[in-house]
Amino acid sequence: MNEVRSDVRRPWANASRRLKITTIGVAALVVAGVVGGPVAFGDDVPAPVKVPAAEIHKPSAMPDRILLTPTTTPSTSQKVTWRADAAAPNAQAQFLEAPRALGQVAPAPGALTTVPAESTSSVNTSLGYASTYHTALLSGLKPATRYTYRVGDGTNWSAWTDFTTAAAELKPFSFIYYGDAQNYIDSAVPRVFRQAFADRPEAKVIVNAGDLIDSANSEEQWGQWYKAGGFIDSQINNISVPGNHEYSNGLSSFWRPQFPYPDNGPGDAALKQTAYSVDYQGVRFIALDSNVQSNPQLMASQTAWLEALLKDNPNKWTTVTFHHPVYSTTGTRNNPAVRDQWGPLFEKYGVDLVLQGHDHSYGRGNKTANRKSITTHNGVTYVVSVSGGKMYALNDGANWTGNGAEPVANSENTQLYQLIDVQNDQLRFEARYANGEHFDGFTILKNGKGEKTVTDMRTPENTVGEQVVVDKTTVPRDGSLNISAYGYDPHETASIYMRRVSQGKPVKEELVGEVKADELGRLSESFPLRRVTSTKDSYVVYVESKNLKITSPVIYVTK
Repeated sequence: MNEVRSDVRRPWANASRRLKITTIGVAALVVAGVVGGPVAFGDDVPAPVKVPAAEIHKPSAMPDRILLTPTTTPSTSQKVTWRADAAAPNAQAQFLEAPRALGQVAPAPGALTTVPAESTSSVNTSLGYASTYHTALLSGLKPATRYTYRVGDGTNWSAWTDFTTAAAELKPFSFIYYGDAQNYIDSAVPRVFRQAFADRPEAKVIVNAGDLIDSANSEEQWGQWYKAGGFIDSQINNISVPGNHEYSNGLSSFWRPQFPYPDNGPGDAALKQTAYSVDYQGVRFIALDSNVQSNPQLMASQTAWLEALLKDNPNKWTTVTFHHPVYSTTGTRNNPAVRDQWGPLFEKYGVDLVLQGHDHSYGRGNKTANRKSITTHNGVTYVVSVSGGKMYALNDGANWTGNGAEPVANSENTQLYQLIDVQNDQLRFEARYANGEHFDGFTILKNGKGEKTVTDMRTPENTVGEQVVVDKTTVPRDGSLNISAYGYDPHETASIYMRRVSQGKPVKEELVGEVKADELGRLSESFPLRRVTSTKDSYVVYVESKNLKITSPVIYVTK
């Protein structure tokens, strides 16, 4: 039996004595001005003073703003960037395979590698000082291996922090996607970042779809953005694209010093490290700069580069990220250059996810022509989201429907984060509110031929109802009927029934047979009607499985 312990001894015996002591103590504190209203907050006590931004964000010799960015070989190398008042020759990083202990346990001889910073850049800030960023390249790493690193100047060091290199091939992993942070970065955004990390602490990548901050060259706002992410950025790779708020008379002076992304883009100097690509563990991440829509040359350059990346892509999965949506969710916004030049390529080459920002609301959808059932389509999924505290109202969806697309899920006045779990043949996407509650989600199944189905996450509402597709609704009794249905687990078994309907109500059913869905959760079957029907009544096809109980439109059987 478990022992019940209590710190309470003889609860009433000394109560009066304790009460007297407590009362005397409180009275003394009141007299001293520690407890109470006017005495504690009177004229003798100065009012609080707001801490100046220059004091909050001022750099020192101690490293801060530590952030991982991927290289073109993330299974064998890693970049780390940090800020510190340190002379370029002294800025350095140390790393080793993650040991079981550090501190009193010193690394084994030869285990520790020290590398100098490969670049140092200073940004003159509006707060009266310069912010100096250092970047070190950690190379010669082993795939799928956990490492420990620290950065500093040889005397002043950051804490030891761990990261894991990418596997050399497709292996399951998770990544996080955020729409615009931009506003309320120091108050409302941190809880979103922290909740996302709490839900996926093992995530390998964070994708930001632009407008990380509101004012391109604000040292204060960049400082708030780093504080919002905290230690998370030092152990998860960051893939970001600039939004319009990262531009002010040109690209933010902070961008390239902070985000030394691969210089493997279209080749235009203006697009260096704003348009780039990273192949990470079976996923091709493509970053585009949609802020140059009004520049035909830069758009054409990106479009040609994009098509080359999509046409010759050895990865199973493809994600494209940029700021201005193909289909806008708010106001009268419209991005025809993005939609007309990049949209057809996404569809032609079967991009899986297009992750966007800018509209400060949530929208998910697809091309209408790709719709296969109420819950399933087989094309590109377009998502717009927002992580910050500034919200826009939804429009009526006209920018989607007017351009051959359909909005499937949307939301306004909400902060969201998205969790994407990648497996060999499956990608799972879920959007959650800032408090961690589920909002929206879907699953993509893809086979070795590149065929796919994209199906909404199951709910009590979308697993019933008229979802079975039939090739015709009037059938001769000596003919056959072709049916199809979607949204099953791969190879799930379903039972097919013909239900006779009288006055709109099912009165009798006959089992047609059982059939297995394929690897994409698609079910297709053809069967003759003579054995299970008469010409007196109408029928519906009813399909029942562990997950779905769905019907077809009414079938009329003729002689």
